[in-house]
Amino acid sequence: MQIMSNKKHPKGLYFLFFTEMWERFGYYLMIAIFFLYLKREWGMDSKDASGIYGTYIALVFLTPFVGGLIADRKIGYIKSVVIGGILMGIGYCLMAVHNLTVFYIACGITIIGNGFFKPNISTLLGNLYDDEKYKKNKDSGYNIFYMGINVGAFICTFVAAAARNIFGWGGAFCAAGIGMFLGVIIFLIGIKHYRHADILKPLKDGDKSLGFIFSTTLLPALGAAVIGWLMPGNIFGNDANDAFIFACIPVVIFYGSLYFKADIQEKRPLKVMYLIFIVSVMFWAVFKQNGTALTTWMDSYTNRNLPVAIMPTAKSLYQIDTIKMTEKVRPLLDEQFRTIRVNKDSVMNYLDYPSYFKNLDCDKIPKKNGEIYTLPTELSQSINPGWVILLTPVVVGFFAMLRRKGKEPTTPSKMALGLFISALSPLVMVWAVYYCNNGMDKASLWWLIGTYGVITVGELCLSPMGLSLVSKISPPRLTALMMGGWFLSTSIGNKFSGILAATWDNYDNKALYFLVNTILLLFAFAIMLLMLKGLNRVFKELTK
Repeated sequence: MQIMSNKKHPKGLYFLFFTEMWERFGYYLMIAIFFLYLKREWGMDSKDASGIYGTYIALVFLTPFVGGLIADRKIGYIKSVVIGGILMGIGYCLMAVHNLTVFYIACGITIIGNGFFKPNISTLLGNLYDDEKYKKNKDSGYNIFYMGINVGAFICTFVAAAARNIFGWGGAFCAAGIGMFLGVIIFLIGIKHYRHADILKPLKDGDKSLGFIFSTTLLPALGAAVIGWLMPGNIFGNDANDAFIFACIPVVIFYGSLYFKADIQEKRPLKVMYLIFIVSVMFWAVFKQNGTALTTWMDSYTNRNLPVAIMPTAKSLYQIDTIKMTEKVRPLLDEQFRTIRVNKDSVMNYLDYPSYFKNLDCDKIPKKNGEIYTLPTELSQSINPGWVILLTPVVVGFFAMLRRKGKEPTTPSKMALGLFISALSPLVMVWAVYYCNNGMDKASLWWLIGTYGVITVGELCLSPMGLSLVSKISPPRLTALMMGGWFLSTSIGNKFSGILAATWDNYDNKALYFLVNTILLLFAFAIMLLMLKGLNRVFKELTK
């Protein structure tokens, strides 16, 4: 592999770029079909599937707390990335086994693997920019790295759709595993470019051993999870939600103890990061609904009909729905697709009638047992990464121009801007709901493209900036652990995204559902705005 010379960025960036690209290819391919797999293959309803999906993506971002700690103290970042990548590849391949118990075991393996991989590849990248000649380009380096994530996420759903329709669900999961193994191979090829950055952080007086942390944090977390699962009634909707939220409490307390035990010089950066972690929870709670609520919108509310001209060539790649009705009549339905009326006197149960056709124009409904070709639902998961690929050069270029003029916002200011822009995204879906009469008519795919476009601009101002901020200001001995803290906030946000998505069927008016998301992000923006002056002052002092 030939690596271009670039004085602005270290050569290791490009190997890490392609490693992360293939790792994200595997992860997002699996995520693109995860929700649909549970619903279609195992007959789960949206509430149960959303709960499992939310728990999975939450745990995926919770384990980096452990993986970052082990890398910081014991095995280093390179070994952690390799171990994590191999475990994830094995886990994805195991998901191909058509057994729900094996599927859950495979999920557990990938969750552990991600804990080793995710925080440590980001920390390794940050260490490459500790060199004085690269330091000023750290933000743009993380933006480039972030684009690698989204190149993998963009191409994977096209592979997922083809593999699922040609080889079945198992073929799609195996494709995810192959992508992950490719990422590990690329990482090993480029190891000489970042071996010097694989430096264990020295312990200071008062630092606790791994055994102490595990016994005082992880074991209590497991105990709290059991309490949350067994306690009568439910606080957060179901036992799984309660168990997860309870398990997070000891981990959050551990991070709080780091602040109170830190010296004066370390308390200031920790305070900034913890405040950022809090508002990021609300961002991810909305953003991560792309795999649940917005997938449901794509699946049942969006017009996915393929043009007649390309149907013959698309047959091998795209899904086929077969209608089961005796009359070519446009049905009447309720907003949840629970029942439909073929005429005034007969009601057909929704299980006997594919939901996609329930709000389709009469002239587009095929005859009895006829076929219709539709765009695969999982392809909607490529819209966001597609926007990232298109907009990353624009955002990077825009801030570079401001930097040349001496007007570039600080990293916290960029993140505040990202929250405000993201808050506008659910409003696009509010308009979509009204335009399609609350689901009585099919919505254009352009509504989803628009809402993803808006939130992508916000994402580019927030997510890579969060990684950059942690790398810039965290105390050196705690860098990977703070990366774990960033992913912990992402984890909690991911879980809340599942909790929010599970309420989808509770809203007769879907516009209210999306308005709740807007209000949540505006609240996060207001918090950030109130803190911004102090955050900027501390940030500038720490990055002089």
